[in-house]
Amino acid sequence: MIINDQVLPDRSAILAVTGHHPFVRHMLWHGVPARAYQRDDAVLFLLPPEHVPAGGAIGPAGTALEICVALAADGVLRTGQALHLPRLEPDVVSQRLAVVEHADWDFHWTGTAPPIQPDEERVVRLTEADHPALATLIDEAFPSTTSRPGDPRVVDWYGIWAGGRLVACGADRSRGDIGFLAGLTVGPDQRGQGLGAALTAGMTRALLARYDTVGLGVYPSNVGAVRLYRRLGFTNIHPISTLRLA
Repeated sequence: MIINDQVLPDRSAILAVTGHHPFVRHMLWHGVPARAYQRDDAVLFLLPPEHVPAGGAIGPAGTALEICVALAADGVLRTGQALHLPRLEPDVVSQRLAVVEHADWDFHWTGTAPPIQPDEERVVRLTEADHPALATLIDEAFPSTTSRPGDPRVVDWYGIWAGGRLVACGADRSRGDIGFLAGLTVGPDQRGQGLGAALTAGMTRALLARYDTVGLGVYPSNVGAVRLYRRLGFTNIHPISTLRLA
């Protein structure tokens, strides 16, 4: 059971208790109500049910899981809600909580401009007129991404053109206090030419003009991407397990 003196009522209180952690600053969108539950050094914050994901946590993973179990028992968490928790082993979760999905990924962030990359000057901001080209590239190069033209979470799209064809693209999904890159991809026949580095560096530099920190997410199994992002300065890491409740 969660007791009242463990409840943090709003965004400002959550940010204060979590030390304005970049992951929390990213997750807590401006204008979206939030509340959180604290137990010892762990804080689990929740957003409105229609928000996807429904919340996240920082602090010791085991304690964050305990908060989830308590909230599920109290009926605060509902079937199908997704939460970004500190990294947990699947067998540890299965002993305490019923889930239908468990995916591990890392939240990386930087507050430093990356080294200038070759071809970075080719990165341009895209417009709605470019959405058909975006859809074609994404379907070919990154069909599993959740960032697509028309997605209301996307603030802007950036890309690289070659010979009248869009060959690389990425989404600016900044909604909280930090910049956030998503859906970064390069056409299959254009890979190995440094376009991924140029795109990431160009977008990071553009967002650092508006934010003090820029973040992105990557699966740890994507070794090439992890190596690239580290080289460009994304050396701070918050390991995450995304759970969807059964």
